[in-house]
Amino acid sequence: MMNALKKTGFTTLALNVPYAKNDPHNSLQMPLYETVAFDFESAEQMEANFRGEYAAHVYSRSSSPTVEYFELKLKALTESQGVLAVSSGMAAIADVLLSVTKAGDNIISGHQLFGHTYALLSQTLGEFGLEARFSDLKKKEEIEMLVDENTRAIYFETVTNPQLEIADIEMLAEVAQKHGLLLIADSTLTPPNVFRASKFGVNVEVVSATKYFSGGATSFGGVIIDHGNYDWSLNPNFSKYIEKYGQNAFIARLRKNIYRNTGGSMAPQTAKFMIQGLDILELRVEKCYQNCLALGAFMQSHAKVKAVGYPGLKSDSDYPLAKKYFCGVPGTIMSFDLESKEACFEFMNKLNVIRRATNLNDNKTLIIHPYSTIYAEFSEEERAKANIRDTMIRLSVGIENVEDLIADMEQALA
Repeated sequence: MMNALKKTGFTTLALNVPYAKNDPHNSLQMPLYETVAFDFESAEQMEANFRGEYAAHVYSRSSSPTVEYFELKLKALTESQGVLAVSSGMAAIADVLLSVTKAGDNIISGHQLFGHTYALLSQTLGEFGLEARFSDLKKKEEIEMLVDENTRAIYFETVTNPQLEIADIEMLAEVAQKHGLLLIADSTLTPPNVFRASKFGVNVEVVSATKYFSGGATSFGGVIIDHGNYDWSLNPNFSKYIEKYGQNAFIARLRKNIYRNTGGSMAPQTAKFMIQGLDILELRVEKCYQNCLALGAFMQSHAKVKAVGYPGLKSDSDYPLAKKYFCGVPGTIMSFDLESKEACFEFMNKLNVIRRATNLNDNKTLIIHPYSTIYAEFSEEERAKANIRDTMIRLSVGIENVEDLIADMEQALA
């Protein structure tokens, strides 16, 4: 059946990915397997499973049929080598970085990272001996100057949050391939219906499934996507896995070491929400994108709005990259600047339809002032490096009727 679906559209494929095993009742929805443990027919079969010679579910912290189906569905939609679902987007990032490095290794990343990702790299993992080297990821020479024999990966966000700058992905892939490095992309803002990561040389994706995949803020989770296009023999941390698992060495090391031993698994209840969210992903993204274009036109024409950031607008300096990498749809997050922090707060407090909240890609439109919230613990120097201004507001655009969103913003700006 999968071969027959290869040429279908994104939503058609999402709705028709087959189960790993036939459902005895022919259910059209994957059942929720709300259980901890699974029975075996014999002690010999159980031994074969633990030896890696017989595939079966054992314990839901490691795998379950509902989570497995979410992984299979996303694997089909991304045409990838393997997918691993975890408890959150931050868990996905941490698991990948812990898997590909050891104490004394380093990775290269950009200054303009999501606040918690920057803290993970500069604080948490740094205390365990992993060095993060920060660079301007638009400058090839600057990146290459940071590479040495202990560099394992380049880590970047496809679209930075909340700065909304787009990486030159092909340039990063060229540098990574030249030096035998893994290229890791956080593609949370650019879902797979608009971004084909492997086409541009990305090896591994990490995604906060809480955002687009959950179907509108129903649950939180994360995913790790292995595109099967990296030679794991280039990384000494995978030597004992390559002989047995070959091209599946990365997912095997995660499942049998980092993921299993740190316990950040996705709950089957969460996977159920994610499965349903993938079914309507394309529809939601298109609606939010159209709302972004209309809101962008409104804000650009308003005298009190000093600047608008959204690479989906033709006037944005990164619009050519949005067209090249994301079919012109660089996510559905916008930013805009008002005159002052006080003006931002006054505007936000007048809103009635748009919600003051910190999530992304909810069905509802959400607004936040990053400088005073997400980056509240950062120094002024760190904020400046990350281009976080006290005049900036981030808008996560939802699926409401855009006329109502514009009317709400208009009265709040009056």
